[in-house]
Amino acid sequence: MISSLIGAVELGLLYALLALGVYITYRILDFPDLTVDGSFTTGGGIAAVMISHGYNAWLSCIVAFAGGIAAGLCTGLLHTKGKINGLLSGILMMIALHSINLRIMGKPNIAIIDADTVLTSVNPWIVLGSMLIIVLLLMNWFFRTDVGLALRATGDNDRMIRSFGANTDTTKIIGVSLSNGLVALSGALIAQQSGFADITMGVGMIVVGLASVIIGEAVFGARNIIHATISVVLGAIVYRIVVALALRVEWLDASDMKVITAVIVIIALVFPTASRAMKQKKMAKKRTEELTGALSKEFKGGDLRA
Repeated sequence: MISSLIGAVELGLLYALLALGVYITYRILDFPDLTVDGSFTTGGGIAAVMISHGYNAWLSCIVAFAGGIAAGLCTGLLHTKGKINGLLSGILMMIALHSINLRIMGKPNIAIIDADTVLTSVNPWIVLGSMLIIVLLLMNWFFRTDVGLALRATGDNDRMIRSFGANTDTTKIIGVSLSNGLVALSGALIAQQSGFADITMGVGMIVVGLASVIIGEAVFGARNIIHATISVVLGAIVYRIVVALALRVEWLDASDMKVITAVIVIIALVFPTASRAMKQKKMAKKRTEELTGALSKEFKGGDLRA
């Protein structure tokens, strides 16, 4: 039990980079980017190919990050310059990446079980912890720069920020590129942790990222950008723990993980809305009772004066 929870926390740290990438497009840019399912595999495929050919594992992570940025750049250009709907742009790029990833990998899967990776050369907890701290610090610094503030404003109201002279096309491209770079980096680390890369490893990753973002915001809140990014990381860990606990149920199998993920996302989406509706209902009932009581007293007082 304890070992499975420790493994779930480690997986949560690995998927936290994916969650941060999804957070940039889903929450900050308000951009429904489905490129994630393809760029995650791109990162894992690039890392596996380079490591299997004897390249340094850290270098493979950097190249995987660059590959994700390139994928996001294409999606951003399709949307901004090609004037294609954001959702459709992501779908088109996700489909294209399936063939591109096969070209990169050369075959459907690549094993790197016995190879040296960033998680075998140093304690994985130190590597993942240090990497996440660096990424969080860089993200929070970036979103306080002029470009970062323009990117955040683009997601809030792109017409308003455009009226101030900002180029919203550029900010969207930067945001989508950065997002997919982090997703690809997560894919590279997952491939190194699992010992292989597979052409289907990215299927459903957008849902995993959304689950982490939604759970993090629902449980830990998101008062500001620093709080929000930390909540996303914690949300990824909580998500993996919930999945690990769910898979311990006797009548659930490992093949049910996608269903479990969908149920978790549904609960995370419905619960806050239902909670707010219940609070509003209770508040309305309380105010009605107070108003009824006040009118009743006034009516009685009027009878006495009469």
